[in-house]
Amino acid sequence: MRREVLGILIVLGVGVCFALSNTLAGLAYTGGANPLSVSTVRYFLPAIILLVVLASTGKSLLLPRREGLIACGLGVVTAIYSWSVLAAIEILPVPLAVLIFYLFPLITTFLVVVMGWERLRLTTILSAVIAFAGLALALGIHGGTLNPLGIAFAAVGALGLAIVSVVSSRVIRAGDARQVTLYIAATAAVIFLAATLIRGEFLLPNTTPAWWGFVINNLLFAAALIGYFVGIQMIGPVKTTLFSYIEPVATIGAAFILLDQSLAPLQIVGVLVVVGALIAAGRASTRREPQAP
Repeated sequence: MRREVLGILIVLGVGVCFALSNTLAGLAYTGGANPLSVSTVRYFLPAIILLVVLASTGKSLLLPRREGLIACGLGVVTAIYSWSVLAAIEILPVPLAVLIFYLFPLITTFLVVVMGWERLRLTTILSAVIAFAGLALALGIHGGTLNPLGIAFAAVGALGLAIVSVVSSRVIRAGDARQVTLYIAATAAVIFLAATLIRGEFLLPNTTPAWWGFVINNLLFAAALIGYFVGIQMIGPVKTTLFSYIEPVATIGAAFILLDQSLAPLQIVGVLVVVGALIAAGRASTRREPQAP
């Protein structure tokens, strides 16, 4: 049970780090950086950190050949879904793109159940559905013209992260979560670097506040990415993705506190619904199973 609680706390911390990272990325963009440069550094930095950590602790950098190839494939999927989400945000209203992307916990749950890889409590499944509904309220989605291409990009992002979450949980069983993360981050970084060199659009910030946003955003993202896969190793892909619903809620909270943005009553209700669903899921996860007589 202690491991379960620690895993949940790590994933909640990961969600907050992701939220702050994305907020600070916006600051970097206003000072001249672009999504391609931010994404490239975002994946190179955790790869470098993990190289240093694994080498300094005497851990092998290499996975077995089969697991290594799968992890590299997950790195390709990671690059694709990351780019797809950025593309969706450019085409769709941001709240709608985020909402579609956050189908990934439900898709993860579906994949795990279909594959029979994890036994889930009904409370966990219901919590994922309720948290998604709460997120729809919290984001303040309004009607309007929907762009099918933007919806497709956001859906690819959701499916991609779900696949990475589910498949990585199987690969991690054969090794160290940090090794798997290293392979994924390094592969994604190489792909983004290649895209940058082809397009010639590696733009760095040109103001001091933007540089602070660029640096701190990437440090937080590196910590969050490493912690995400540690969370998968500790509590499994379904619970890790479920507790990731804290990220958009934390983003909304940060905007409310730091940027003085107002929240409509329905948005506040949505935030409370998400938090309530996560609390219910946490209580169910840490409850001991009844012992057989």
